Amino acid sequence: MTIQANTLSDQQISHDLGQLKSIAAAHMGSGAALETETVTIDGQELSVFAHAPKNLGELYKLGLEFGDQTFLVYQQERFNFAESLDLALRMARILKEKYEIQRGDRVAICARNSPEWCMAYMAITLVGAIVVPMNSWWKSSELKYGLSDSDSKLIFLDPARLDLVKPFIDKLDVQIVMIKPEVESTLPEFYELARSVKPLSQDELTQIEVFPEDKASIMYTSGSTGMPKGVLSTHRNIINALYTWKFVKEITEILRPELVEENPTYPPALLANVPLFHVTGSHAQFLASFIYSRKFVMMYKWDAEAALKLIEQERISVFHGVPTMAWEIMQSPNFETTDLSSLRGVQSGGAPRPPEHLNMIMQKFPDAAIPGLGYGLTETNAIGAIISGKFYASRPNSTGRPTPPVTSVKIVDDEGNTLEDGGVGEICIKGATVMKGYWNKPEATAEVIKDGWFHSGDIGMLDDLGFLIILDRAKDIVIRGGENIGCAEVEYAISEHPEVSEVSVYGIPEERLGEMLCCSIMLQAGSVLNSEQLTSFLSSRIASFKIPERAFFQYEQLPRIATGKIAKKELRKKTLEFLGVDA
Repeated sequence: MTIQANTLSDQQISHDLGQLKSIAAAHMGSGAALETETVTIDGQELSVFAHAPKNLGELYKLGLEFGDQTFLVYQQERFNFAESLDLALRMARILKEKYEIQRGDRVAICARNSPEWCMAYMAITLVGAIVVPMNSWWKSSELKYGLSDSDSKLIFLDPARLDLVKPFIDKLDVQIVMIKPEVESTLPEFYELARSVKPLSQDELTQIEVFPEDKASIMYTSGSTGMPKGVLSTHRNIINALYTWKFVKEITEILRPELVEENPTYPPALLANVPLFHVTGSHAQFLASFIYSRKFVMMYKWDAEAALKLIEQERISVFHGVPTMAWEIMQSPNFETTDLSSLRGVQSGGAPRPPEHLNMIMQKFPDAAIPGLGYGLTETNAIGAIISGKFYASRPNSTGRPTPPVTSVKIVDDEGNTLEDGGVGEICIKGATVMKGYWNKPEATAEVIKDGWFHSGDIGMLDDLGFLIILDRAKDIVIRGGENIGCAEVEYAISEHPEVSEVSVYGIPEERLGEMLCCSIMLQAGSVLNSEQLTSFLSSRIASFKIPERAFFQYEQLPRIATGKIAKKELRKKTLEFLGVDA
């Protein structure tokens, strides 16, 4: 199977899209399970799913329909849906009664993927508090910033992160609950706390009363300027994102019934190979598993060989990660000898997938494993556009069509005018999945949300059949292995070195990770700073994935454009030429 073998003509695509439109209209019509209705949110009339759960607590209860079915899997640990909710409700009582967490309070999580991470997320949102999933790759200064900015009252930590917060945690007056402690400690441990009390009853939950527009999460994302910004989302934002994926899956399967297994040999199972602090990990992988009654299998860390073993052992049906991960699996010497027959989807998000990777997937994975790609941002709760199967094979450079039915996408020029199909401009997204705003940053919010439209900073176009093609980024962001890196933040960290006069950080294409981070530095006279010394300097200041892989040093001033700003495009071009890399 190859891209060419699955390609549809434009006429066939147009015909299928017409059918999809009719299917979608019936699927969201009056009386349908996924019926939509119009509500007013912050002065904007938006479509929402009429019968979706009103809050995340109601979402979790969906799992009880398959209560005895395995849900959370981590190494030797296994919890079914009922056990997971029971422990979450117990921890919810602990948060409410022991730590006096109230509606609207912030509670952070900073740890590797684990069952405790998932159940902590559930507990926090069950009591109406705001969950703050923090990047577990952050260094001490970044964690201090996140805890201070969110004003979190409590944090769930694992041992590695505990060591990072020890220097400042007492000054911030943040309580700690440990996840998987490695040594005896006076700090309370997750399971000991949870199992010491009864779960919150339904009556107690009803009294808390969490509404759709209540704030649910703050997820930090690297911005184009300064420190990360906290993306604030409501229960409605998140749930409408989840039900968007459900809607797309159902209408696609009606269009292509050959994709549906009538008598599946194994229950749905997903390999969680993305950190849960990512919107892909928390939403598309973890939370969506409640809707699909899906087993959620977590890894200690990403490793292609371990992933292959888990696919075979746990009968994984969905492999979902950044494009790099599928590429690494296909490069494994054990790929051909691993039983991949359970796979039904090889999906990706977080970064573009090169067309050659898609061709390799279609050649090497089982025919039943349909490739897919999604486009979305933390600010849109991962919703934007989606593509899979024959559409994907026919439009390998595209990230798909705007996700129906509660999301709209348009392209605008520099003046904000909407462009016709084929026009190149900034990608804007509107709908019930778009964030409430940036936490405590009204000015930054106003810069990106205008008349309800979120201005993504990505440059692209809609082709004549409505497929979105991403061409560039207006914001100064590099996406490395699915991680968004704000160049300004890295530049600031490098500029703190006493021998650096000025610096410019930028990305260049890289086959495995998508982009590689580079920097050009003007040194002070007499400096002998080298790459190794720079890496050592940065290692205590920023997360390792933000440290440039290639550094270029000079004593001359960096080139300028007419406005006096550093000519980043010129530096990037020179680096590409020096390394012999095609743009």
